[in-house]
Amino acid sequence: MQFTKYLRDAVRSGEITCSVRVWMSPRVKVGHRYRMQEGEIEVDAVEPITTSGITDDIARASGFASVPDLLKVAKHGRGDNVYLIRFHYVPPARR
Repeated sequence: MQFTKYLRDAVRSGEITCSVRVWMSPRVKVGHRYRMQEGEIEVDAVEPITTSGITDDIARASGFASVPDLLKVAKHGRGDNVYLIRFHYVPPARR
């Protein structure tokens, strides 16, 4: 799962805890970890929702000021199904 460059610091700080994606089918699985440039995110939940179910709280938790701002960038490829992905950041392990 990739994040726009300007959102990555907020993901790492824990400020961003979810993402809305428009896909044909889910591209992530609960409990799996996905690499970022530094560390990983671990998916806590994948919930199908509708665009009308996206609230301002979800938009803010996704790093956007409003629902319209979120929807401008939510679509990733083909598909019409909307998913709310909840996750937490896992810092890189110290060696």
